[in-house]
Amino acid sequence: MEYCIGVDLGGTNIAAGIVDLSSKSIVRKASIKTNAPRPCESISRDIVKLCRDLCSAEGVSLSDMKWIGVATPGIVKGGVVVTASNLGWNNDDLTSILGAMTNLPIFVANDANCAAFAEATWGVGEGENSLVIITLGTGVGGGIVIDGKIWEGMNGFAAEIGHMVIDAGGINCSCGKRGCFEAYCSARALVSESRRMMSLYRDSLMWKICGGNVMRVNGITPFKSAAEGDIAARAVIDDYVKYLAVGISNLINIFQPAVVCIGGGVSGEGERLMAPLREQIERISFGMAKSRTRVCVAKFMNDAGIIGSALLGKQEE
Repeated sequence: MEYCIGVDLGGTNIAAGIVDLSSKSIVRKASIKTNAPRPCESISRDIVKLCRDLCSAEGVSLSDMKWIGVATPGIVKGGVVVTASNLGWNNDDLTSILGAMTNLPIFVANDANCAAFAEATWGVGEGENSLVIITLGTGVGGGIVIDGKIWEGMNGFAAEIGHMVIDAGGINCSCGKRGCFEAYCSARALVSESRRMMSLYRDSLMWKICGGNVMRVNGITPFKSAAEGDIAARAVIDDYVKYLAVGISNLINIFQPAVVCIGGGVSGEGERLMAPLREQIERISFGMAKSRTRVCVAKFMNDAGIIGSALLGKQEE
């Protein structure tokens, strides 16, 4: 066995898992509440206790771990969390703090970058030289891995894919700009557009699926309705796929990665999303028939943060 620990630090929960590098599996995992915002030192103490409790339950010692990796929200550069608004952190050296508490090597990266690294190393991009991940959740996140290394940019802000402008002067984004990828392709945007169409089409099947309550609309609602032939839902999905294809095609044209994978809740729609998406991407992106970026659903989903952070030490090896 060759054990390390991966920690997925979120604004709501801290999940951690003991990962066996030799069997490429999570041996044991657990989670606790984050209770953010709190100081870095306070949350770090909880992370260490969670890691010790995991090891105790598995019958091993924390000192038996090769390293601890942490996936955190926010901007990370050189192991320092430059800013993470939902944690309340600014320029916190999480690497040094956890290192002093555990006497283990510590590796820290942005959570979407960790998800990308998990997919590039053990997931859908294993054996390839480059991968881009796009996570479709409340926002749109992203990560880029090139030649086995996470691309952070010169300041840690790289791969803020959600705030790539795909429609100049378009609809407002939560970041304050207009026309961002996130404003059109997040799950939140999908729900918002579904509700707007429901207000225009009172006979839409989306009303039936959400029990007549627009507050129960989620990212699955328009897909279910469209599958049953609902015109309003079909229009929502067609628009969503159109903008998603534009954003992904831009990334393909810039990076020409071997793989683009889609994660987040919306990706659970599988081929109902991916088939029309691939068709549009092939039409509007550059590439040759025998040398095109593979576009697919991510493999690890909810475990991506644990696995990706656990694998961060392999970048250094």
